[in-house]
Amino acid sequence: MIQADRIWVGARVLTMEPGEEIIVDGAVAVKDNRIAGVGTSEALRQTVEAAKIIDARGKLIMPGLIDAHIHSSYAVIRGVAQDMDHWMQKGIWPWMKYMTMEDRLAGSYMNIIEGIRAGTTTFADYDRKMDSLLEQNASLGVRFHAAEMINELPDDIGDLPVSELYPLDREAGKRRLLAGTDLYDKWHGAENGRITVLLGPQGPDMMSLELLQQTKAEADKRGIRLHMHVCQGDRELYQLEKRYGKRSIAFLEEQGLLNERLTAVHLTEADEEETAYAASKGVNMIHCPGSIGIIDGIVPPVQAFLEAGGKAAIGTDQAPGNNSSSMFQEIKAAAVLNKVKARDPKVFPAQQALHMATLGAAEVHGLDHEIGSLRTGKKADLIVVNLETPALTPALTKPVDTITPNLVYAASGEEVEDVIVDGRFVMKQRKLVHADETAAAQRAQQRAEQLARKVKI
Repeated sequence: MIQADRIWVGARVLTMEPGEEIIVDGAVAVKDNRIAGVGTSEALRQTVEAAKIIDARGKLIMPGLIDAHIHSSYAVIRGVAQDMDHWMQKGIWPWMKYMTMEDRLAGSYMNIIEGIRAGTTTFADYDRKMDSLLEQNASLGVRFHAAEMINELPDDIGDLPVSELYPLDREAGKRRLLAGTDLYDKWHGAENGRITVLLGPQGPDMMSLELLQQTKAEADKRGIRLHMHVCQGDRELYQLEKRYGKRSIAFLEEQGLLNERLTAVHLTEADEEETAYAASKGVNMIHCPGSIGIIDGIVPPVQAFLEAGGKAAIGTDQAPGNNSSSMFQEIKAAAVLNKVKARDPKVFPAQQALHMATLGAAEVHGLDHEIGSLRTGKKADLIVVNLETPALTPALTKPVDTITPNLVYAASGEEVEDVIVDGRFVMKQRKLVHADETAAAQRAQQRAEQLARKVKI
């Protein structure tokens, strides 16, 4: 008999393994931080001996969601920059120039809590001062695939007119690259492997050619990927064309960065040819539909990227962009907006959207050998969803599956009851195990009010 710490029985089980259907009377067993078995309740009862048996009738067990791209500390300025043009220059930078480390910490902590409550178990957090953020957030018990945001932008760039070239601060760039490599040395593989690190050049327009190449060299040395905004807006194309006479995709190809080691966020302004070419070169894409829809009023070319053979994931981006770190909201936005863009209801089906928030996201970040689906031997990152709610009723598997489309089009995240990461509960019966949610929200509110008194807009 296989020994396990606990086994959930009587559940619907959505493994997200390719080609597998929902197991109707399913079971999942966990031993330490690994999945010890997945199958029918009858089969696992015969082969698994568990210290604790959990009756999961009326529940769905599925892989935890993966937020493939999030700037968690920005949550302290949630809601300050909606319904406007030039979102970054006019909306965000006037606030960021006054943000303190305490502001960032308060926003980040609240944002990760929000994501956990909606079923996110892995956060690809991409931010400044990431070492301090991890020092605080590691105790929440979730998985981080983190990157220090590397650029050469001066701290006081909030006063820069929209039409001018960004001034570049070489010394700041050196410090931020060092922070990124130090982050890797300190945190990669920490917390029993829950924390992994990659390098994060913010964008090809926000750094010199020298710093971009140095960052690439450091990533190559460590065998890790680059997580970078690419074609994220007309501002990026404007900067690159003025500096180098090239658009982003051509520029990155010339610099040897257009390959499977690049995880490109947004591709908002990539045209059809650029999109297909990036996919053909093995580039991975992260799609943040809610954020880009609000910031730019554009649906990025993710469907064209997928049709060209590329792999893509979904991320929430940041709270002043899409106002939410609920992956369920983002999954729905991806499916609906891409249908509208294509004028075709068959485009971007629910299964595809959910894949891009689970196994597909793990593939994009090179983590699919450990997470993203429920398979014996993988890390025990899973969520328990209450199917006996109005939004998820009826829960059918025959003659059609209603569970998958209802997760994508109807769930809000409030249906998630339990969140397990690395085999341990981080949320149980809607209560976080390692955090005081009310205190976190009050702290963020206090920091936001103090910050608001400094900003002049």
